[in-house]
Amino acid sequence: MAYIQPRKDKDGNIISYSVRVFKGYAPDGSQLKPYTASFKPDPNKTDRQNEKALNKFAVDFEEKCRSGLVADSRQTFAEYAEYVIGLKERAGAKHKTIMSYRSFMPLTVESIGHLKLADIRPQHLNNFYETLSKNGIRRTQGRATAKRDIKAMLKQRGLTIKKAAELAGVGNNTLSTVCNGGNIAESKAQAIANLLEMPMSKLFNIKRDNTPLSNKTILEYHHFISVVLEQADKEMLIPFNPARKATPPKQKPHTANYFQIEDVERIRDCLELEPLKWRTFVHLLLISGARRGEIAGLKWDVIDWRNSRIHIQNNLLYAPDRGIYEETTKTEESDRFVTLPAETMELLKEYRKWYLIQASNYGDQWHNTNYLFFQEKTGNAGKPMHPDTINGYLDRFSERYHLPHINPHAFRHTMASVLYFNKVDSISISKRLGHSKVSTTTDIYSHIMKEADKQSAECIANVILRPQTDTCEKKAE
Repeated sequence: MAYIQPRKDKDGNIISYSVRVFKGYAPDGSQLKPYTASFKPDPNKTDRQNEKALNKFAVDFEEKCRSGLVADSRQTFAEYAEYVIGLKERAGAKHKTIMSYRSFMPLTVESIGHLKLADIRPQHLNNFYETLSKNGIRRTQGRATAKRDIKAMLKQRGLTIKKAAELAGVGNNTLSTVCNGGNIAESKAQAIANLLEMPMSKLFNIKRDNTPLSNKTILEYHHFISVVLEQADKEMLIPFNPARKATPPKQKPHTANYFQIEDVERIRDCLELEPLKWRTFVHLLLISGARRGEIAGLKWDVIDWRNSRIHIQNNLLYAPDRGIYEETTKTEESDRFVTLPAETMELLKEYRKWYLIQASNYGDQWHNTNYLFFQEKTGNAGKPMHPDTINGYLDRFSERYHLPHINPHAFRHTMASVLYFNKVDSISISKRLGHSKVSTTTDIYSHIMKEADKQSAECIANVILRPQTDTCEKKAE
């Protein structure tokens, strides 16, 4: 309930009322400064009318406070940032964006969270960006690898992988990974150590990343701060957005890595020896140039069999608080139709037959989600696969055939490079990739465009300046 206190002049006359609303407690347990607002009585109204107006003002103010709709320049950056994140979430910002904003909060709050909005200056931000570029700044979890035979220790205790994972509160895959020599998140290792009633230091080696943040990541922090302060500027809480006058580091030119044709041919040949599901998934990555989540999010009803194309209209993602979930494409332009060659359509027809057989084999255990690419574990059969599954598969695929490391995004870059080298225009390539602007495409693939231009120069020279035969015969005298 709002607390109302009159303010009086030296003669004891009420000149205004202070309305305060409890804000809550800080992480250290101390009480936060309350929300405050002032109400000035109207001298043209009666005391009863002003009292009624004051009570309504107090109720409305408290409701706005509870809804996160009250802000003032005396708020700290930390307080206002929480308000802005909530505002963006209610306005329909993508969950991935909200999660990204929240991931930037700890380090940002540590540095400038205590500052009042009106007190923030460009120098504060520049100092923060400088701090982010130093070693040891990361707050991410370490990665743990087992020092001892975890599997044998579980066996001694009469525990299966499944049972131990359940008791520890970790996934079966996580426990299997560490038992097979892989690395897992430090928090998961702690849960396993707790289950085995042993100190972490005796069970696991922990490796932490102490390298400074990249310029790209620092720029992402800058963007987050800019979003928060831009909202404060829009709400007229500050005279200007200091982030506009800050000097973040410049992003180093990004070089899109793509496969050479020989590499593609090698990958293609090796894929012929792989299960049909994975062969189809990787084939679509390469031919469509779509993002990993866009392929994972494909459903059977988006395939246009008559016109040999697919409609990319959603994106499959994972978040710890949501699990696997479906969202719209990255941008409006990413919602697109992509035409496929006859060979790809034939592969999809073959895969469709196999898919229906699998659905029939699982019977009542099948979850009819309509996703092309699904989980095969009993209990989850038919559900969409985790987007990270493709990365794990490609790692194993590379090891199996002694191929270099394969990142799923490299297939997207490869398709773009093939189109550029074959003289396809940037607008068409941009549309196929689903970029919001053609400039995004030309920025990412500028180095490929330069290489393609060199090939164009050689092509022109071969045709015009280096003819294979002499077509001009000297006129006989």
